[in-house]
Parts: sequence; structure tokens; C-alpha cells
Amino acid sequence: MNDLLHRLRGTGWKTALGLACTAVMLFPVYWMLNVSFTRDQDMRKSPPEVFPLHGTLAGYRAVLDQQLPYLGTSLVVGLGTVALTVALAAPAGYALAKLRPRGGGVLSFLFLVAQMIPGIIMAMGFYAIYLQLGLLQSVPGLIVADSTLAVPFAVLIFTAFMSGIPGELLQAAQMDGAGPLRTFRSVVLPMSRNSVVTVSLFAFLWSWSDFVFAGTLANGGAHEPITLGIYHYIGNNNQEWNAIMATAVVASLPATVILVLAQRYVAAGVTAGAVKD
Repeated sequence: MNDLLHRLRGTGWKTALGLACTAVMLFPVYWMLNVSFTRDQDMRKSPPEVFPLHGTLAGYRAVLDQQLPYLGTSLVVGLGTVALTVALAAPAGYALAKLRPRGGGVLSFLFLVAQMIPGIIMAMGFYAIYLQLGLLQSVPGLIVADSTLAVPFAVLIFTAFMSGIPGELLQAAQMDGAGPLRTFRSVVLPMSRNSVVTVSLFAFLWSWSDFVFAGTLANGGAHEPITLGIYHYIGNNNQEWNAIMATAVVASLPATVILVLAQRYVAAGVTAGAVKD
């Protein structure tokens, strides 16, 4: 008993420190919720209300009245980005992991370098290209632009995961008459479920939270994502903070739900290939 109490006392301060750090990191989320229910006349109270005693749903009514088209655009762009990213990155990862093309090491290095290019530089390049092609302020143009953020990362994840697939399985498929494409579709892709979920999640989150590409390529168009919807609330003489925070809360829900549901697949997909038997 004494040994158990000693160990509990020894780990108690670590637990308390962990809880304190968690509370500090989650406080902005709580404050976002708090402000989303706060009335306009209570925004500048000093000291501010820690809990909205006279709460209002005006911010959430504004979301339903004004922000649903932005949310719909973000959903379409996010799903389109996921589909395009998986369609491009999964075959590329399979080729680099199992087909061993000439120059594959250089290509993997280039994918790594591509992740270091600042988004604003890519946005300027896309703006010049889309201006010539007539793709500015379009959903397909935004999907392609957002996919450039996700594809290099996705290829590296797929390559690491697919490298761990036993070669005997692929040889068995080839002996049964399956070519590289059939082997990829029927054997490799079903076994790569964790990496597909991981890539899909990150691609969706990146496109959902993107502001640089949205502000450069879609601003002023008929189809703007939710990041621009929030930005439109902010002006020199008009700052509807409860509506801003309510929109932020609603915009956070899809990403939060998806992350919670896909957590175990993400953990397996990210660590795939890190340890070899």
C-alpha cells in the first residue's frame, strides 16, 4: 500500500501538469464558444464574462442565414481535394514503393522539397495560370490548388505504408495473372486502408482551413469557402464577434467529428513503415 501511494504521489504532479497544459491549450476553444453566445452589448465588459449569463443565439442565426453557401462550397472543395489527392498519390506511392522506377529517389526528394514552398508563392503562380485559363473564382480551380498542398505529403505516406506490404502477396497476384494495375486495385489498395484514411483526413483539413488559395483565387466569386465567409464579417466599422465565433464553431464541427472517427486509422497510417520486422 505504501509503495502504491508513493508511486501515485510521484506521478501526481505529472498528471496535474498535463491537465494544466491541456487547459491552457483548450482555453481558446472555450473562449470561442463563450463569445459565440455573448451579446453585442456585453462584448466590451471589463472584466469580461467568463460565462455568458445573458446568452444569445444571434450569432448562430447569422450562420444559418448567411454562411450555409460558404459551408457548402468548403464541403465540395474538401471532398474534391480528397478525391483528387488519393487518385494521384496512391498510384504514385505504389510505383515508388513496389515498382522501383528509375529516378524514384530523386522524385521522393522533390516531393519533400515541394512541401517547403510557401503557399503564397504557389498562389501567385496559380493566379497567373488561372487568369489565362479562365479558372479564377471557380471550384475546380480551388480543388486543384488545394491538392498541391496534400499530394506531396500523401505520396510520402503511401510510399512508407506500401513499402511494408509483403512482396509475396504481390507475387501471388502476379502468378494468378494480375498485372500491376489489377494488383494495385485488388491487393495493394484494400490493404492500405489506414493510409487512405490518413491522407484523406489531412487533405480535407488542409482544404477546409485554407485561406491563402481561397483569398487569392476565389475572392469575390460566386463560390467562396467558409474561411472567406468568416473574413467577410470583419471590417473597419463592423466586427460581429458573436457571428464570427459562431461561424468558427460550426466550421470546426466537421473537422472535429472526422478527426475523432478516424483517429485510430490516422495513428496507424502515420506510423506505417517506421518499424520493420
